[in-house]
Amino acid sequence: MPVTLRLLFIAGVLCSFMLSAQASRIKEIAAIEGVRSNQLTGFGLVVGLDGTGDQTTQMPYTTQGLTNYLQQMGISLPADALSRLQLKNVAAVLVTAQLPAFARPGQSVDVNVSSMGNAKSLKGGMLITTPLRGADGEIYALAQGNLVVAGAGASAGGSKVQINHLSAGRIPNGAQIERAIPTPLQDGDRIRLGLDASNFQTARRVAEAINRRFGPGVATSLDGRSIEVQAPTEPNARVNFLAEMEELTLDQPTPSAKVVINSRTGSIVLNQAVTLGPCAIAHGNLSVSISATPIISQPGPFSQGQTVVAEKANIEIKQEPGILMQLPAAPQLADVVRALNALGATPQDLLAILQAIKAAGALNAELEVI
Repeated sequence: MPVTLRLLFIAGVLCSFMLSAQASRIKEIAAIEGVRSNQLTGFGLVVGLDGTGDQTTQMPYTTQGLTNYLQQMGISLPADALSRLQLKNVAAVLVTAQLPAFARPGQSVDVNVSSMGNAKSLKGGMLITTPLRGADGEIYALAQGNLVVAGAGASAGGSKVQINHLSAGRIPNGAQIERAIPTPLQDGDRIRLGLDASNFQTARRVAEAINRRFGPGVATSLDGRSIEVQAPTEPNARVNFLAEMEELTLDQPTPSAKVVINSRTGSIVLNQAVTLGPCAIAHGNLSVSISATPIISQPGPFSQGQTVVAEKANIEIKQEPGILMQLPAAPQLADVVRALNALGATPQDLLAILQAIKAAGALNAELEVI
């Protein structure tokens, strides 16, 4: 068995064993609608670099950003001085952060800092005060602090050695929240659960588990992804209700049969619900070999000609004959892997084979190409 398919088979068996041995909690397959994080972003400057900042002649927004910052500090520079600035210790960066649900002013969150210019390294730099805005344009946090860059590099005499990435870093607890985002958790007498994956069977099982614990009619399945739940209106009672509801367990639902194909890397992943119907497959390999042989043409004596170097290309096409193979029906994941392995095809070839089997109606699964 090839290493790729062997690893996929072992992973599938382990996942199947773990899923069958442990039931899922509601909190692991569903989330309360409206309780989510929000993305924040901002433009800032990193200072204190050891000559590894932006080349301002090519990155005018670095100069403009520093000019705006100095103006806020009450410092104005003449126009001719701006053109002569050499800011080798300054880099323009984009700052991003996630504002978690229920975050309150004064709390801190981590921020990611990434260079947007041609800075060689952000190591040793400090981010100056940067406002972080939400999708509505309002400021929700302020970021500042020293960067942690998990990398190292050195260069001398035209040689360069670098470990990891030097143009991005992180500031733990680098942003302080200035404004809270309202969360509609306490609005009304009902809440909604949203499943991570749309599945009518899972929605029904979640509603049944809630009704068994809290009484008939408490939970209602609205569709394959949403469950409406009656909840207490008093804040403390609602929190206790949700904490207990999220811990309810239910039998692991059978996932939809799916084959995920990564066309860039040739990776193929099958889940435990994939089955294979009987079919016949003919598969042959086509190889094209191109080689170039240099040919040197010398001019005759006293002809005042020039030596010309040309290339002669040799192209050879070789196609192996395809053998028609019959694959039996495979009702389990192990049978599917064994049947595909019998073809002796590489993962790249399996991409086309699986698509052809699906088109023929013999693959009982959904194909997803990423």
